[in-house]
Amino acid sequence: MTRGLFSFLLVALSCWAQLPARGQEEAVVPPDIVIVLADDQTWSDSGCYGNKQVKTPNIDRLAAEGMRFTRAFTATAMCAPTRQQLYTGLFPVRNGAYPNHSKVKTGTRSIVHFLRERGYRVGLSGKKHFGPPASFPFEKVPRGKLGEFIGRKKSQPYCLVVTSNSPHLPWSEGDPSAYDPGKVKLPARFVDTPQTRQAMVKYYAEITDFDRELGECMAAVQEGGREENTIFIYTSEQGAQFPGGKWTCYDMGLHVALVVRWPRQVKAGSVADAMVQYVDVVPTLLAAAGAEKVEGFDGKSFLDVLKGKTDEHHDAVFGVHTTRGIINGSPCYPVRSVRTATHKYIWNPKYREPFRNVLIGGGDKGGYWKSWVELAKTDEKARRIVEGYQRRPEVELYDLRTDPFEQKNLAGDPRLEDIERSLRGRLDAWMLQQGDKGIETELRVKAHRSVSGQEQKPGKERKKKGGGGKKASAAVLKPS
Repeated sequence: MTRGLFSFLLVALSCWAQLPARGQEEAVVPPDIVIVLADDQTWSDSGCYGNKQVKTPNIDRLAAEGMRFTRAFTATAMCAPTRQQLYTGLFPVRNGAYPNHSKVKTGTRSIVHFLRERGYRVGLSGKKHFGPPASFPFEKVPRGKLGEFIGRKKSQPYCLVVTSNSPHLPWSEGDPSAYDPGKVKLPARFVDTPQTRQAMVKYYAEITDFDRELGECMAAVQEGGREENTIFIYTSEQGAQFPGGKWTCYDMGLHVALVVRWPRQVKAGSVADAMVQYVDVVPTLLAAAGAEKVEGFDGKSFLDVLKGKTDEHHDAVFGVHTTRGIINGSPCYPVRSVRTATHKYIWNPKYREPFRNVLIGGGDKGGYWKSWVELAKTDEKARRIVEGYQRRPEVELYDLRTDPFEQKNLAGDPRLEDIERSLRGRLDAWMLQQGDKGIETELRVKAHRSVSGQEQKPGKERKKKGGGGKKASAAVLKPS
């Protein structure tokens, strides 16, 4: 045997000895997990999602380093239901938290329980908006101590959820002077008034300030030294508090931004068109952490999408809105929806009654709604937008390929009869599976009322934000 052949055999035997035995899988090293959640940010309002007006360098950098989802959704465009479905993997009616300012059913488990069982530390820094505490026993991570939490116990994986208060109203953070109100482009659903443009400028400024927070979180992970095996997620929660966004089942409300970076696992700069929902996040993280069986959720893992093995997931996603119980909400105005890649079907069972919320009911903190109402007295387009927001037909059907902003209702069009019937059947089946009885389910919710009988907000949703737009030190977040 020649010396060269002998050396080759030694190398081959050495490599063979290091392979796992037949039937054994290579051990999964549990990844660290960071989830950064905005508050009321419309999905498209960042550079990487096509809005070139708003300055979001850190969101854009994260997308360049990870995977950007083009079809990710929450099932409810309100804070508490959105967060609780994200953390539990269960849709709102099933987990019990379908009104805003609500809690899940007693005994409901969350991401905290599931990851702790796999040896994780699970912390939260920022806004909560969930309950009861037993269902969400996060370790509280004070602002300014993200790095301390990340660096603790190097041998133990961690999950850190960072929840900002931006860009939720009152849009008081950031630097509005960085934007020119005369040059901002307004969405099709908006009435163009000076007040609207001023509101957009303040909203964009607060998105940029949120982007700063996101950058601080990215820096904290990098400084922790385990960035290469960290799943870093940014997501936008739900649409902003503009008509057609928050409190609706239109895409401006339910569609969310979702970017996932995971070095060596997720291809940098990749784009996924797979349809995913927030209820899929917990199953996905459990699968990434090595769980062999991920069961008992409404969602399902999209780990294969992240790893580039498929670009398909759900063929339909669902929406549910409960106006009863929100601040200055309608006495009863449920909304349900189903969406495929091409069409959206919305059901408004109490369509004969006007839709009402805090914006219409006198809580116009954005400072623009009254200007819409005033202009609607003399301007036909403004009148259609204002009236269309408050009074809707029983059924809405949109072809999202030609009408992505859901402006032309095609319900009743005989050419789409089969599509309309199919979507209604899918929505009915989903509601039955969820135990959702529409109006009856809506009426289970108690409206928030003061002793004088006026509906009101039960306590502050967020504390006053300080700082005057000044930059905080690294990894310091605003109070919840």
